[in-house]
Amino acid sequence: MARGPNKQFDVDEVLEKAINVFARRGYEAATMSELLTEMGIGKKSLYDTFGNKESLFFKATGRYARLTYNDISERLNKPGSPLQNIRALFTHWKEVNGKPGSCGCLLGTSIADFNTDDTDVALLMRGHLQRVEDLYVQTLKRAQDQGEIAENADVISIARMLLCASQGMSLLGRVMENGEMLSGVVDGIFTLLDKE
Repeated sequence: MARGPNKQFDVDEVLEKAINVFARRGYEAATMSELLTEMGIGKKSLYDTFGNKESLFFKATGRYARLTYNDISERLNKPGSPLQNIRALFTHWKEVNGKPGSCGCLLGTSIADFNTDDTDVALLMRGHLQRVEDLYVQTLKRAQDQGEIAENADVISIARMLLCASQGMSLLGRVMENGEMLSGVVDGIFTLLDKE
Protein backbone atom coordinates (compact mmCIF):
# COMPACT_ATOMS: atom_id res chain seq x y z
CA MET A 1 0.00 0.00 0.00
CA ALA A 2 1.39 3.40 -0.94
CA ARG A 3 2.16 5.80 1.88
CA GLY A 4 0.70 9.28 1.84
CA PRO A 5 2.96 12.29 1.43
CA ASN A 6 5.13 13.27 4.39
CA LYS A 7 3.88 16.15 6.51
CA GLN A 8 5.29 19.45 5.34
CA PHE A 9 5.18 20.99 8.82
CA ASP A 10 6.56 20.44 12.30
CA VAL A 11 3.72 19.18 14.50
CA ASP A 12 5.09 20.78 17.69
CA GLU A 13 5.57 24.16 16.00
CA VAL A 14 2.04 24.06 14.65
CA LEU A 15 0.67 23.10 18.08
CA GLU A 16 2.52 26.08 19.60
CA LYS A 17 0.65 28.33 17.18
CA ALA A 18 -2.67 26.72 18.16
CA ILE A 19 -1.77 27.28 21.83
CA ASN A 20 -1.31 30.99 21.07
CA VAL A 21 -4.77 31.22 19.50
CA PHE A 22 -6.52 29.35 22.32
CA ALA A 23 -4.66 31.40 24.96
CA ARG A 24 -5.52 34.68 23.27
CA ARG A 25 -9.12 33.95 22.24
CA GLY A 26 -10.34 31.07 24.40
CA TYR A 27 -11.74 27.80 23.09
CA GLU A 28 -15.22 29.01 22.16
CA ALA A 29 -14.12 32.25 20.49
CA ALA A 30 -11.27 30.67 18.49
CA THR A 31 -12.61 29.93 15.00
CA MET A 32 -11.35 27.19 12.72
CA SER A 33 -10.37 29.76 10.09
CA GLU A 34 -8.37 31.69 12.68
CA LEU A 35 -6.65 28.50 13.83
CA LEU A 36 -5.84 27.46 10.26
CA THR A 37 -4.44 30.89 9.41
CA GLU A 38 -2.27 31.06 12.53
CA MET A 39 -1.10 27.46 12.22
CA GLY A 40 -0.31 27.91 8.51
CA ILE A 41 -1.85 24.60 7.44
CA GLY A 42 -4.85 23.52 5.40
CA LYS A 43 -8.10 22.12 6.73
CA LYS A 44 -7.31 18.58 5.53
CA SER A 45 -3.91 18.65 7.25
CA LEU A 46 -5.50 19.85 10.47
CA TYR A 47 -8.16 17.12 10.47
CA ASP A 48 -5.72 14.40 9.38
CA THR A 49 -3.15 15.32 12.03
CA PHE A 50 -5.15 16.67 14.95
CA GLY A 51 -8.78 15.72 14.38
CA ASN A 52 -11.54 18.24 15.06
CA LYS A 53 -11.29 21.50 17.03
CA GLU A 54 -11.88 19.80 20.37
CA SER A 55 -9.20 17.20 19.68
CA LEU A 56 -6.79 19.95 18.63
CA PHE A 57 -7.55 21.80 21.86
CA PHE A 58 -6.77 18.72 23.95
CA LYS A 59 -3.50 18.12 22.10
CA ALA A 60 -2.54 21.80 22.42
CA THR A 61 -3.38 22.02 26.13
CA GLY A 62 -1.68 18.68 26.78
CA ARG A 63 1.52 20.02 25.22
CA TYR A 64 1.17 23.30 27.11
CA ALA A 65 0.64 21.43 30.41
CA ARG A 66 3.73 19.23 29.85
CA LEU A 67 5.97 22.16 28.94
CA THR A 68 4.68 24.28 31.82
CA TYR A 69 5.14 21.45 34.32
CA ASN A 70 8.70 20.82 33.08
CA ASP A 71 9.54 24.51 33.40
CA ILE A 72 8.13 24.75 36.94
CA SER A 73 9.92 21.55 37.97
CA GLU A 74 13.24 22.78 36.59
CA ARG A 75 12.93 26.13 38.38
CA LEU A 76 11.87 24.62 41.71
CA ASN A 77 14.53 21.89 41.68
CA LYS A 78 17.53 24.16 41.13
CA PRO A 79 20.31 23.78 43.70
CA GLY A 80 20.29 26.07 46.71
CA SER A 81 17.42 27.48 48.72
CA PRO A 82 14.02 25.87 47.97
CA LEU A 83 12.25 29.00 49.27
CA GLN A 84 14.34 31.22 47.00
CA ASN A 85 13.48 28.92 44.09
CA ILE A 86 9.76 29.50 44.80
CA ARG A 87 10.39 33.26 45.01
CA ALA A 88 12.32 33.19 41.70
CA LEU A 89 9.46 31.27 40.04
CA PHE A 90 6.84 33.76 41.22
CA THR A 91 9.06 36.70 40.28
CA HIS A 92 9.35 35.19 36.80
CA TRP A 93 5.56 34.89 36.56
CA LYS A 94 5.15 38.46 37.81
CA GLU A 95 7.36 39.63 34.94
CA VAL A 96 5.68 37.44 32.30
CA ASN A 97 2.12 38.23 33.39
CA GLY A 98 2.89 41.91 34.03
CA LYS A 99 3.69 42.58 30.38
CA PRO A 100 1.08 44.37 28.26
CA GLY A 101 -0.93 41.89 26.19
CA SER A 102 -0.28 38.97 28.54
CA CYS A 103 -2.54 36.02 27.73
CA GLY A 104 -2.05 34.41 31.13
CA CYS A 105 -2.05 30.66 31.63
CA LEU A 106 -3.87 28.67 28.94
CA LEU A 107 -5.07 26.15 31.52
CA GLY A 108 -6.34 28.80 33.92
CA THR A 109 -8.25 30.67 31.24
CA SER A 110 -9.63 27.38 29.93
CA ILE A 111 -10.91 26.48 33.39
CA ALA A 112 -12.92 29.70 33.33
CA ASP A 113 -13.96 29.21 29.68
CA PHE A 114 -15.38 25.71 29.82
CA ASN A 115 -18.70 24.37 31.05
CA THR A 116 -18.43 22.96 34.56
CA ASP A 117 -20.03 19.69 33.43
CA ASP A 118 -17.36 19.02 30.77
CA THR A 119 -15.71 16.09 32.55
CA ASP A 120 -12.92 15.61 29.97
CA VAL A 121 -11.69 19.18 30.40
CA ALA A 122 -12.07 18.98 34.19
CA LEU A 123 -10.01 15.78 34.28
CA LEU A 124 -7.22 17.34 32.18
CA MET A 125 -7.11 20.49 34.31
CA ARG A 126 -7.32 18.67 37.65
CA GLY A 127 -4.48 16.37 36.65
CA HIS A 128 -2.19 19.26 35.73
CA LEU A 129 -3.06 21.30 38.82
CA GLN A 130 -2.45 18.27 41.08
CA ARG A 131 0.99 17.68 39.55
CA VAL A 132 1.92 21.33 40.13
CA GLU A 133 0.60 21.19 43.71
CA ASP A 134 2.75 18.10 44.28
CA LEU A 135 5.82 20.01 43.06
CA TYR A 136 5.09 22.81 45.54
CA VAL A 137 4.65 20.29 48.37
CA GLN A 138 7.99 18.61 47.57
CA THR A 139 9.75 22.00 47.44
CA LEU A 140 8.18 23.16 50.70
CA LYS A 141 9.20 19.91 52.41
CA ARG A 142 12.78 20.56 51.32
CA ALA A 143 12.44 24.09 52.72
CA GLN A 144 11.33 22.54 56.02
CA ASP A 145 14.27 20.14 56.01
CA GLN A 146 16.63 23.10 55.51
CA GLY A 147 15.00 25.12 58.29
CA GLU A 148 13.59 27.78 55.94
CA ILE A 149 10.03 27.27 57.19
CA ALA A 150 8.72 25.85 60.45
CA GLU A 151 8.70 22.08 60.94
CA ASN A 152 4.99 22.17 61.77
CA ALA A 153 4.02 24.29 58.75
CA ASP A 154 1.11 22.78 56.78
CA VAL A 155 2.91 22.35 53.45
CA ILE A 156 -0.20 21.06 51.63
CA SER A 157 -2.21 24.18 52.55
CA ILE A 158 0.71 26.44 51.59
CA ALA A 159 1.10 24.58 48.28
CA ARG A 160 -2.59 25.15 47.54
CA MET A 161 -2.21 28.85 48.36
CA LEU A 162 0.71 29.03 45.91
CA LEU A 163 -1.34 27.24 43.26
CA CYS A 164 -4.26 29.65 43.67
CA ALA A 165 -1.93 32.66 43.72
CA SER A 166 -0.18 31.60 40.52
CA GLN A 167 -3.48 31.11 38.68
CA GLY A 168 -4.79 34.40 40.03
CA MET A 169 -1.66 36.21 38.85
CA SER A 170 -2.05 34.84 35.34
CA LEU A 171 -5.69 35.96 35.17
CA LEU A 172 -5.00 39.40 36.65
CA GLY A 173 -2.16 39.91 34.18
CA ARG A 174 -4.68 39.76 31.32
CA VAL A 175 -6.45 42.92 32.48
CA MET A 176 -4.05 44.93 34.66
CA GLU A 177 -2.25 47.86 33.05
CA ASN A 178 0.97 47.28 34.97
CA GLY A 179 2.60 44.71 37.20
CA GLU A 180 2.18 46.63 40.46
CA MET A 181 -0.61 44.39 41.77
CA LEU A 182 1.34 41.27 40.80
CA SER A 183 4.36 42.57 42.70
CA GLY A 184 2.09 42.94 45.72
CA VAL A 185 0.96 39.33 45.36
CA VAL A 186 4.56 38.07 45.35
CA ASP A 187 5.49 40.28 48.30
CA GLY A 188 2.41 39.12 50.21
CA ILE A 189 3.20 35.43 49.65
CA PHE A 190 6.69 35.81 51.03
CA THR A 191 5.59 37.96 53.94
CA LEU A 192 3.41 35.02 54.96
CA LEU A 193 6.09 32.40 54.27
CA ASP A 194 8.73 34.32 56.19
CA LYS A 195 6.47 34.02 59.26
CA GLU A 196 6.20 30.23 58.92
